[in-house]
Amino acid sequence: MAKIVLDLHDIFDKGTAIDAELNRVIAEAVRMKVTLVEIIPGKGSGQLKKRVLRFLAQPEIRRLYHRLEKDDKNSGRVFVHFRF
Repeated sequence: MAKIVLDLHDIFDKGTAIDAELNRVIAEAVRMKVTLVEIIPGKGSGQLKKRVLRFLAQPEIRRLYHRLEKDDKNSGRVFVHFRF
């Protein structure tokens, strides 16, 4: 199974960079037909994870992936599953 990992730790405080990276990784997954994207916002205060989830909930983004999974063992990870 192909997988892309996006770690947001380095850009946690750069709003436009976060959106750009999220857009890039979703577009790359669709283009390369990758079945799983792992996004690592980290644990922290939870604000970055909320931002990631809001981004993924946008209708134009939501229609690109199959399902979303929050890691129950590590709250600092989000999995985006694609079906091709």
